This record gives sequence, C-alpha cells and structure tokens, in this order.
Amino acid sequence: MTSRSLGHRAPLLWLVLPYALGLAVAKLTGAGTPVGLLSGAAAGAILALFTASRRPKVWAGVILITGTLAGSASYHLHRPMLPVWQELPPREARLELRVDRVYPGMFALRTSGLATVIGTDAHLTELNGQRIYFSIRQAADASRPERSARIRVIGVLETLPAQPEPHSFDEYLTGTGMNFRLTRGQLLETTRPATAYRQFCARTLARFNAILGLGLESKRPELTGVIRAMLLGQKHALAEGQDELFRQSGTMHLFAISGLHIGVIAIGVHALLTLLRLPRSVKYLTSLALLWLYVDVTGTMPSAVRAFIMVAAFQTAFLCRMPGNPLAALAGAAAVVLLFAPLQWFSASFQMSYGIVAALLLLGLPLAETWLQKWQPFATLPKITWRWYHRWIDDAGRTVLGMVAIGAASITVSTLTGILFFQLFTPVALLANLLLIPAAMFVILGGVASLLCGLAGFAPGSELCNHATGMVLWIMDWLVRWLAELPGGHWPATFVAPWVGPAALAGLLGVMLVAYGQGWSRRTGSWWSPFVVVALTLIFGVKFG
Repeated sequence: MTSRSLGHRAPLLWLVLPYALGLAVAKLTGAGTPVGLLSGAAAGAILALFTASRRPKVWAGVILITGTLAGSASYHLHRPMLPVWQELPPREARLELRVDRVYPGMFALRTSGLATVIGTDAHLTELNGQRIYFSIRQAADASRPERSARIRVIGVLETLPAQPEPHSFDEYLTGTGMNFRLTRGQLLETTRPATAYRQFCARTLARFNAILGLGLESKRPELTGVIRAMLLGQKHALAEGQDELFRQSGTMHLFAISGLHIGVIAIGVHALLTLLRLPRSVKYLTSLALLWLYVDVTGTMPSAVRAFIMVAAFQTAFLCRMPGNPLAALAGAAAVVLLFAPLQWFSASFQMSYGIVAALLLLGLPLAETWLQKWQPFATLPKITWRWYHRWIDDAGRTVLGMVAIGAASITVSTLTGILFFQLFTPVALLANLLLIPAAMFVILGGVASLLCGLAGFAPGSELCNHATGMVLWIMDWLVRWLAELPGGHWPATFVAPWVGPAALAGLLGVMLVAYGQGWSRRTGSWWSPFVVVALTLIFGVKFG
C-alpha cells in the first residue's frame, strides 16, 4: 500500500483534513472575514482545477490552502459574533424560541435545551436567527416543550465568552455554535405546539422507557437505569456514582449512542428483514428508515447521526454491489457532518468517535490481519486431520488476537481523549473494553428485542429480555466496580498546556495515516509508531495527580 493508494481509497481526506485545520485556525485566532476567506477559497478551487493533472505537487499544496480557507470561512459563518456582544452585561429578555433539542432532565417542571431565536424585544433584533441554550421553568399545569414547538419565554440573557474555559459547559455550548444562553427563565406561553411527527417521537420515547422497565424496574431500578442509558442515551438515568465508575474504567462511551449501538442495531434489523425475505431495495429502505427513526426518537444526538451516515454509506455500497470501503465511508461521513454542522469538530463526542474509528481502520484491522496470518498453532498438521480441540484452540486464538489488536488501537486514541476531556488516565481501559464491549453488544441486542416485543404487545417477551439483559448488566456492574478498585487503574491527569492534547491527538492520527499509507513499513516505525507517540505524550506532556 502506498501513499497514493491511501488517497485513492479515501479521496475526501484531501478535503476533510484541511477543512478541519481551517476550523481550528479560525477558532484559535479569529482572523479573517467570511467574504475574504470564501473569495480566497474560490480562487484556490479554480487554481486546483488547472493544476490537478499538470502539477500534482502544486495541486496538493493548493488543496491544503483552499480547504483551510474554506474551513475558516465556515467557522465564521456558523458562529457569527459581533464584537459588541462581548461587552454586554447579563440582562432580562423576552424571546420567542423554536425548540431544536430538549435535554432529558430529572425535574418535571424544568426544561433545558437548544433553540433558535425567532422573535425578540425591539432592542435585541440582532439576535433573530441565533441559536441559544435555554433553561426554563414551566407551570405545573403546562406541558413540557418538545422539539419544533415555538415558545415565548422570559429570563436572564448572558453572552458566552469567545474563548471559554477548557472542559467547561460554556466550551460545549460554543462548540455547538452558541453565542448566548438564557438562564433562570420562565415559560410564558406556547405559541405553536410541536409538529405531529415530533409528538409521535416523544410518545414513542416514553413508550420505549416503559418497555425497558417491564418486570425489572420494581426489582432492580439501578439496572433499568443502565439499560435506558445504554439504549436511549439517557445518562441521567444512571444511579448515583455509576457514571463515575464507568468513567474511571474508560467505558463511559457505552452510554453515547454511536457506532457500536447503531452498528449492532443495524445488524439485528438486517437479520430480521432477511428472515422476512424482503427484496433487496425494500430491505435497504426499510432498514435505513427504522434506523433513522431510532436515531430521531432518542434525540438525534450528533454521535448517533454520524454513525447513521456511516451505516447508510455501507448499505448503499452493498445495494449498488460496490466494494465496501470503510475508510472512504468514514471520510464521507465526516465530510457530510462538517459541511452541515462544522462546529461539531470541536465536540468531545466527534473527536472521540471519529478518532477511535479511524484508529480501528488504520491500525486495528491491519494489525489484526498481520497477527492472524502469523497465528499457525498447528502448522504441521493438515486441517482435515484436526480434532475438535485443534479447531477450538485456533478459533479462540484468532478471536483473542483480533480483540487485542482492535482494543490496542482504540486505546491509543482513548488514552489521549480521556485525559483531554475527562482529566483521567485509565490504564485499565484496555482490559475493561475487552470484557465489557461484547457484553454491551448483548445488552443492546437484548434491549432491541425487548422493544420489539413490547411494540408488538408481547409484554412477557419484553420482561424475559429485560431480565436477561439485567443479568448481564449485573455482571458488567460487578466488573466495573472491580476494575475501578484495581490499584493504579485510574489516575487524575491533565496536559501541561491546553494545546498539548489536541496537538498530540492530531499527531497520533497523522502518524497512523502516514504509516497506513506506507503499508506499516519499517520506514514509518512499523506498528510501534502510534504507541511511541502516546508514550512520549504521557512522559513529557501530562501531569498526573
């Protein structure tokens, strides 16, 4: 495999990486204007067309500059900010909002989420069209606002800082394009209720919650909370202390609806539709429709949307009888997300999910393939003479080697992102993920089976599935507690400077890309190079304790 073949396998990487670089440059420096940056990007695109076939080296440089300019322009367009806003003090405001997302909460009379301003007081008209975070109370006899509803509120309007504190809630909000937040708010009235489809999604989510609690919630409510957190992304359903245990073991990602969840559910749905012997095109459309309904009902979380795009790319290639290309699908999914929601690049879930998947494709699968080629426990015996224990040893060895290779690849990224986003170094994460991910896959399939039984009106089936998943979760809970208590299993850790974490993560993925493009040859440090990057970062770039 050569560097040219890497570009051939995933040509969108030539655009995604410079575009992401431009986003980071614009956020850090704030330099440039949308008009100037877009003009430069347009000129670069024209120049790239003329140099593509004549001067490939010049073309590569032009693409790098053009993508960077386009990314910087996109940042300014998606987070427009007037300098005067930073000087405004907190003040009372009356706003009309269109609710875009509602965060699940534990308090019936309080609602928080993201919205778009569609109406303001006369002196705040520049806020029209701005996305905003809101936290409001509603009267006891008022219904909770749902997505797409239009509401009139009053509260304290605050400007978010241009450069918020790292790892703060303000940083999360600015990372999604917010410039303002409304706190201590009060719901005055609902000017237009949610659409029929959004009301259907809300009712379906409530029904999902009820189904996943059948037969189990009254006996083991803490296990029911874990099921709901894992299947529906409702982390608030976790019992007190559970989220910290999973964070300390490096397995908190199990509760973010992402590639693992969507992939397992897609496989289950595909198997079910295959049993129904549906035509290929009908099975394709039905599978994607059911997957998107699940994503939408559970809140259209960015990580779930990204995973859906990747699954849709794979299924489309399968429908068109095209060879699957996981790296191209990853780059395509990233391109789509960054085109419509570029500020997701700065979110923890984006960097963790795409970083780990990239590590699996670039390092994990090639390493597993290399190890499996060398795994010849009975090379002197013809396979036709193997007894059952020969086959068992061979299969077990292949399974373990594959899992270790994939786990080792993912741990390179999760080690850096764990310190970056959670301020935790978790050496126990590799063992924890090797033990818990297979169990989590069973829980996801069991939860889906419970939901299908419940939706079909077969309550005993749901109770049986809930009890089965509950037993697995009890074992998982015991394992997490045991792993969290291991000496040296987790350490408080921070990077010595704010730039070290992002730079180390970018360097790690860059090393993987180069080594993958060169076929993991000795010139690039072979398989050791990513682990050396992580080790050097831990030694020189991290403060422990």
